[in-house]
Amino acid sequence: MKRLPSWVRRYAAAVRAVAVLTVLLGLIYPLVTTGVAQILFNHRANGSIVEGGRGSSLIGQSFTDAGGDPVKKYFQSRPAASGEGYDPTSTGASNLGPEDIVDVLPVPGAGDEGRQSLLTRVCARSKAAGELEGVSGARPYCTPDGTGAVLKVFAGHAVSVNQACPATPFIASYQGKRVECAKPGEDYAAGRTVAVRGDAGPPAVPADAVTASASGLDPHISVAYAELQAPRVARERGLPPARVKALVEEHTTGRALGFMGEPAVNVLELNLALDGA
Repeated sequence: MKRLPSWVRRYAAAVRAVAVLTVLLGLIYPLVTTGVAQILFNHRANGSIVEGGRGSSLIGQSFTDAGGDPVKKYFQSRPAASGEGYDPTSTGASNLGPEDIVDVLPVPGAGDEGRQSLLTRVCARSKAAGELEGVSGARPYCTPDGTGAVLKVFAGHAVSVNQACPATPFIASYQGKRVECAKPGEDYAAGRTVAVRGDAGPPAVPADAVTASASGLDPHISVAYAELQAPRVARERGLPPARVKALVEEHTTGRALGFMGEPAVNVLELNLALDGA
C-alpha cells in the first residue's frame, strides 16, 4: 500500500492530537474535577450559598436602603470598589495609592462631577461611620467636614484644595500665609502640596471601615469594627448587648492556618443570625 504524503500524515497527526486532547481536557478532566468537587466540597463548589439563598458567604453585601443610607439594625460591611458595590463581574480595587490626596472638584454647570482622592474618600467614610456609631470620626490629615486636609502653598497665600468655595478652610493661615477655599476649575498644580496632620488622636473608626478590599468583594470585617457597631445594632433591635456580642463571637473566624491574618467577622452570616434571633 502506497504511503500517504508526509504533509498529509502531519495534518492527520495534528487532527488526532486535537481530538484526543479535546476529549481528555474538554470532557473527561472537567467531569472528573466537577465530580470530585461535588462529592468532597459540595457546599463550596456550589458557591457557598447561605441558608435561604440570600447570598454567598464568600461575597459581601451592602445593607443599605434605597437611598444608600445604612440600615441601622444591621451590621455594615466594609466599603467596596467593585462596580456599584460587591459586583462579582467587576471585581477590583480603586488602584489609588497613599499619594492620591488632591481632589478634582466638580465644576457647577459644566457637567463635571469631579473625582474624590483616596484621602478624601477615607475622611468622608470615617466621618459618616463616626456619626452612625456615635463616636468621633476624626482622623489625621482629615478636615472636620470630611475631606482631605491638603494645601497648595504659593508665594503669598495657600489654598485648601479639597474644600470648594464658599467653604471655610480648615485652618485660617499656614506659615503666615492666608488660606483660601478652592475655586472649582482653577488650576493649582503650580503650588507646593502639603498634607496637614492636625491634632486628631488615634482614630475611633477602624481602618477596614474606611478602606475597600483589594477584590471589592470581601464579606468580612474586623472584630474591632464589629464591636464598634454592636451597641447600635443591639439598640435598634431591642436586644441585650450581651446577646449581640455573643452572636459576633459565634461568627468570628480565626486566623488562617492558625497564624496568618487576623480574626474576622462574616457580616452576611451575622446579620442573618440576627434576623433569626
